[in-house]
Amino acid sequence: MSPRQPITEEQGVHKEWYAEAREMTLEKLPEFLRKLTEDYGHDYGTICHACAAAAVGAAWAVERSPEGGITGFQAGAIFWEFWKHWLHEDGPARILKYSEALYPQYESLFTTISPDSLAWLKEQATKKLADGEKAADAVLEHWRFLANGGVPFGLRVEDR
Repeated sequence: MSPRQPITEEQGVHKEWYAEAREMTLEKLPEFLRKLTEDYGHDYGTICHACAAAAVGAAWAVERSPEGGITGFQAGAIFWEFWKHWLHEDGPARILKYSEALYPQYESLFTTISPDSLAWLKEQATKKLADGEKAADAVLEHWRFLANGGVPFGLRVEDR
């Protein structure tokens, strides 16, 4: 094994990994993963890029497999499954793309909460209060507000 090349985010080496990841196949994936994990002495940021590039490369390799042919809808589902399982998240979520604020038809994305998400918040706040979780007074007050059915931050409840 050759010595690991110390790198930093400022050097921008990681930008090449994402380009390589987009062209990944099952045949090239093992060497790509080896390179990311063995050729570099990572810093705090570059190890994150290595992990992300590995995930992107693996997704592209599977997409290009005989069972691949992922649609845009499926790609979105894959993203949310990765998000849920990598971060151990189980609650409702959405990504807010501020570029959509350029178009008035997307106003509701910035002003609403779904009934299901509001119910989840109420359930979680009620549980945190019942469990006696320690928090700042302002947080406890907010949890009580949510547990009593309050709608946070001036949002409107709307099912899209």
